[in-house]
Amino acid sequence: MLALLAALLPVAQAVQVQSFAAPAECPTCVSSNYVGQSNGSLPVQTVVAGSAYDRFVTIWLENTDYASAAASSTFQKLAAEGILLTSYHGVTHPSEPNYVAAMMGDFFGMADDDTWFLPYNVSTLVDLLEDRDISWASYQENMPTDGYDLDYTQTNYLNATAGNYTYYKRKHNPHIIANTVASDAKRALRVRNFNDFAVDVNASALPQHVWITPNMVNDAHDTDVNFVSEWLEYFLVPLLSNPLFNDNRTLVQLTFDENESYGIQNQIYTVLLGGAVPSSLKGTNDSTFYTHYSHLSSVQNNWNLPSLGRQDANKTVASVFAFQAEITNHTNYVPTEAEIPMLNLTGTYPGACNPAMWIPILAPDVTATGAGNGSVFYNTSAVDASLSSAPTPLNLTGSVNELNVNPNFTYTGTTVDNSSSPAAVSASSAAAHATSAASTASAKSAGERLAVSGGAIGVVAMAVAALL
Repeated sequence: MLALLAALLPVAQAVQVQSFAAPAECPTCVSSNYVGQSNGSLPVQTVVAGSAYDRFVTIWLENTDYASAAASSTFQKLAAEGILLTSYHGVTHPSEPNYVAAMMGDFFGMADDDTWFLPYNVSTLVDLLEDRDISWASYQENMPTDGYDLDYTQTNYLNATAGNYTYYKRKHNPHIIANTVASDAKRALRVRNFNDFAVDVNASALPQHVWITPNMVNDAHDTDVNFVSEWLEYFLVPLLSNPLFNDNRTLVQLTFDENESYGIQNQIYTVLLGGAVPSSLKGTNDSTFYTHYSHLSSVQNNWNLPSLGRQDANKTVASVFAFQAEITNHTNYVPTEAEIPMLNLTGTYPGACNPAMWIPILAPDVTATGAGNGSVFYNTSAVDASLSSAPTPLNLTGSVNELNVNPNFTYTGTTVDNSSSPAAVSASSAAAHATSAASTASAKSAGERLAVSGGAIGVVAMAVAALL
């Protein structure tokens, strides 16, 4: 009996409920709990006007069923101040492919939370924004340095006697998963931590597209809806009253990556907040069928951007926010019940990130018409547009997937270019991450090989097929 109790003790400790404690004095205060110093503020850029809003902030929480969030008084309070999207959905399980989908328009068959490095033939929302000079940044709580590309374990600020804790997980950081961001120092340094967030807000340097990922306890991944509710009261509620964060042209999307119950449709609690929400719509519900691809289509529609030619241009799963569609005169497609896909499936989709059903990364549909200006953005030097139809999937389980091989991008002596910013530049973040420079040109060349043949895996697969 004693032996059984001893065996169960580690399990009991692992599920021990944690109590919330504010990681900083305020949402716009720097804190040693965030580990990494600020790398100075971003430059204050000229605002590119959008149709419905000039700034879009998306805040991602974790693994919570719709009903659980709806039962929280904090979420109820926030919904009363915004538009509750009652039919918003994640697109698969587990976490990482949802983050990838919302940034790249597809998850390429991904069905795990592995360390993925998506190559140069995969364009992202960053490409679309930069093409129009729309500023952007990703803020990752407890990420130690800008552009950091691994998980990070540190002192447990909630309980220093409990041992170190991995507060930051790369799988929740979609920007750094894309080689087009991670290999480019200027872009990678826009993947920032929460000390940077505090500095940027206080310097009036918050960009126009903002992605915010709380740490593993504050996003409910390792805790629960009660814990994340306390974090929202500490973080988001005061920010909504801060004009440096939220003005009358700011839209804030509060969402989850996926629900917790894999056996049911992947409905997630999502609410639109901020000054851009019409006062007449506050406290209302919107039953339009949305998915994470709606994040992309709505941003594209607001700034009249190209699409990525992937699921972001699929009218069934990429409706534009209804209040915004009214402003832009965009007509959403209303799918029938039979057309709405089951979005709780995992491991059943072929793609370059699914070794059991491997196919190369296909070219985007260059004829697609998205919710923006009707064109499709893709890297013509890295994409073979003729690679548009999928070959028979191959089972390469056990093979080395190049997309899992860390290309070790580093940023020697590089700091944020904030010459127009009121804050001083600090080299500490970049210097801590830098060891040797990686060649963008050679990495791009490798990405082109992936686009044409699927890389080394594609070569192996073709050789195997030839022998069969």
